[in-house]
Amino acid sequence: MFVCTLLTDPSNPALDPALIDNLRNAWGGGDVQWLAVDEAAAFALERVPDNQWEVWSDLQALGVDLVVLPAEGRRKKMLLADMDSTMIQQECIDELADVAGVGARVKDITARAMNGELDFEAAIRERVGLLADLPEAVIGQVLETRITLMPGGPALLATMKAHGAYAALVSGGFTAFTAAVAAKLGFDENRANTLVTDNGVLTGEVGVPILGQQAKVDALEEITARLGIAQADVLAVGDGANDLGMLGRAGMGVALHAKPAVAAQCDVRVNFGDLTALLYLQGYAKSEFVTP
Repeated sequence: MFVCTLLTDPSNPALDPALIDNLRNAWGGGDVQWLAVDEAAAFALERVPDNQWEVWSDLQALGVDLVVLPAEGRRKKMLLADMDSTMIQQECIDELADVAGVGARVKDITARAMNGELDFEAAIRERVGLLADLPEAVIGQVLETRITLMPGGPALLATMKAHGAYAALVSGGFTAFTAAVAAKLGFDENRANTLVTDNGVLTGEVGVPILGQQAKVDALEEITARLGIAQADVLAVGDGANDLGMLGRAGMGVALHAKPAVAAQCDVRVNFGDLTALLYLQGYAKSEFVTP
């Protein structure tokens, strides 16, 4: 059995009941379950429809996300999340670069790297090199004034953890940011790269080894082995090319507002919903969300 879930932007919920009913009838689905009024609904299916992606494309034009997943094992025991543009709304290195006066150049490199056009390790070395001599204190200022949580993140963490899930934040960004974001949201652990400093300023170097795509896969393997759970028990979420490894290995790999080249390689794509979409995909109704 499978479950078809339809989602829309929770800040402008306008999921049409007639649309849901028409799709359910066309696909021979079960009764519709409204997970949140006008925002998220689901129904059971006996098989994956042949025209899933044609319908998906049509619904995208209406601002609706459509995801078909196996019914068994929907609720996951672990969350493995990227940070930049996933758990937070910014790319930390772009914000630091903006303060350093090299924002446009770094932002371009970031966008190309996240879309898979550049080697990740070379790109991070180049960008961090442009931050040489930036005072370390700027990191705290950027955290306080420029970094905002992605909507739905607090509810996602609080709800999954209330149901016994483990949460790990694994980023190609920097520990100075992941530590703060992980603490704020309630992650159990965080892994990221290190900005090298000397006498209170950034040297323009990155600590080695550099954590890229393989490090996220390693985290998935190491943490699941430590917890004694299967990789199928993991929900992974990210938006960039360096997330593809973990998204492909996890039981549910969600491309959230992902770069086009990344989304094209993922079967679970959330383009309109926020992080609460990850709860709906697991079958949680809005009435079950835990307020942190």
